[in-house]
Amino acid sequence: MNRFVMAERPLIMTGFMGSGKSTVGKIVAERLGYRFVDLDAEIVAAAGCSVNEIFASKGEPAFRTLESSKLEQILSTEERSVVATGGGAVICPQNRILMRRKGVIINLMVTLEQMLVRLNGCSNRPLLSGEDAAIRAEVLMNEREQFYADADIRIDTDGKSVEDVAAEILCSLKGLLSEYSVCKSC
Repeated sequence: MNRFVMAERPLIMTGFMGSGKSTVGKIVAERLGYRFVDLDAEIVAAAGCSVNEIFASKGEPAFRTLESSKLEQILSTEERSVVATGGGAVICPQNRILMRRKGVIINLMVTLEQMLVRLNGCSNRPLLSGEDAAIRAEVLMNEREQFYADADIRIDTDGKSVEDVAAEILCSLKGLLSEYSVCKSC
């Protein structure tokens, strides 16, 4: 694939909850002059209720169906954009095929321990609610790792500031998006 086509493709952020997809994605989008799209925010806007409410009233399968639909819509219309997916967007095979076909996949890695610190006290993560949240999170991380690993770029976020993670992404993109002066330190 030539660099011009690569530059026109959306940058798709994947990773477990708490890895920094939205926070880092906003910085990357700003530095590239791209539009930032948060998939969960788009789902909430379309559903008219929170992710927690969707999970509680309709269940996870209904949420995943809505997630796939919004992802397809976003990736069909967005070009120069950074799309932060939800942590579970990668579990659907059709989503993985779509992301691979339409965008550049950037996976943000986070350890279980770091994720738990980052999300301590967070009440808007339905898969982390209730007892045994750490055990459930570890199981989910392990189940999803094979899908997260299938990314064009993987960045370890542990012990790094969001600015450092964004800079590392931009450096990794430098060869793909050579028309941009995105990283002065690479």
